[in-house]
Amino acid sequence: MSSHLLELATARRNGTPLGITSVCSAHPNVIRAALRRASTTRQHVLIEATCNQVNHLGGYTGMTPADFVNLVNTIAVEEKLEPSLIIFGGDHLGPNPWRKEKPETALAKARDMVKAYVTAGFSKIHLDTSMGCSGEPAALDDQTIANRAADLCEVAEAASKAAGLPPPVYVLGTEVPVPGGADHVLDSVEPTSPDAAKATIAIHRDIFAAAGLEAAFERVIAFVVQPGVEFGSQNVMQYDRSKARALSLVLNDHPGLVFEAHSTDYQTQQALSDLVSDGFPILKVGPGLTFAYREALYALDMIASDLIPSYGTRPLAAAMERLMLDHPTDWQGHYHGDTQSVRLQRHYSYSDRIRYYWNRPEATSAVQALLSALDGQVIPEPLLHQFFGEHTKAGSTAEETLLASVEGVLAIYDRAVHPQQS
Repeated sequence: MSSHLLELATARRNGTPLGITSVCSAHPNVIRAALRRASTTRQHVLIEATCNQVNHLGGYTGMTPADFVNLVNTIAVEEKLEPSLIIFGGDHLGPNPWRKEKPETALAKARDMVKAYVTAGFSKIHLDTSMGCSGEPAALDDQTIANRAADLCEVAEAASKAAGLPPPVYVLGTEVPVPGGADHVLDSVEPTSPDAAKATIAIHRDIFAAAGLEAAFERVIAFVVQPGVEFGSQNVMQYDRSKARALSLVLNDHPGLVFEAHSTDYQTQQALSDLVSDGFPILKVGPGLTFAYREALYALDMIASDLIPSYGTRPLAAAMERLMLDHPTDWQGHYHGDTQSVRLQRHYSYSDRIRYYWNRPEATSAVQALLSALDGQVIPEPLLHQFFGEHTKAGSTAEETLLASVEGVLAIYDRAVHPQQS
């Protein structure tokens, strides 16, 4: 399982780079699409939960790490995927959910969360202690970040030993992009400077050694850096390998490491392939998958409006608008502009803040009403083609269409991370 991740640096050194897609989503249909695809390709699938989505206190999904593992394993059984192909990852594990609290309180909760993740069977642990807590600067210095990461690593090591589990592999780093994308239009994104990357690796190695964590540091597979990829609400910065060349060369002095690329959503297949070849083989994607899911849902909403007079005019979109206006916390402050611009972003933003609402009862009810309306309906192929274009599959059910839309994105990643099979 996590041993597969240890092969990434070896493959790069041998001149046969390969990567892995990190599916960062707690949406059951996104998880199902990823597991269904893995069941077909027979490749490892990396499913990651973030600290805000899933933690020992429930997170915004209401799931603990053990709950999340049970959800994924249940879907895996339904999709006939053997457990040995699933790798569980914990993303941004640190004080982020409690950063408005005092450091000692936030870090105590972070320790409990890391213990819960490791005990539940998460074998890839991204320790992110880069953010300041109450009374601290927003961005901390490398020394503080590394000390806090070592503290959490000690918890993870002890938890795996107590649970009788293999020790986890780790991802570290201080230059961590904003989870879920930027909240403004992007003009440019500069890659991490090589000197900054070297300094980050060195200071973590020294502090882990001082804490007696040399063995754990040997299982650090990657550092998070900024290769120059990001997406905002309304635009995407595509990877430019020429700008990241000097950063990529840092890995030549660290043969056991690769870099992890966050916010790779909406990159082209060529850009993703270049990232893998250049030493950024762990490609994290989340909003891009739920964006594809929302696109398909809204397309089916319009199809049902045209096909079934009694269905009404786009009731799913109307229900989501009401829901987001009634509960604005998860999008307010992230979308900017006049009233019309913000309304459009609520539904169509690349940041996809609408993803926070799909598990609410009002949303699940509206989705079920859509699927029930289309159940047994024969959708004329030209009508399907209007909304799904070349991806039209005559005879597909609404549920199959939704999963296929997510799988279509994952297929792009598969071709990028397994270039020898393309």
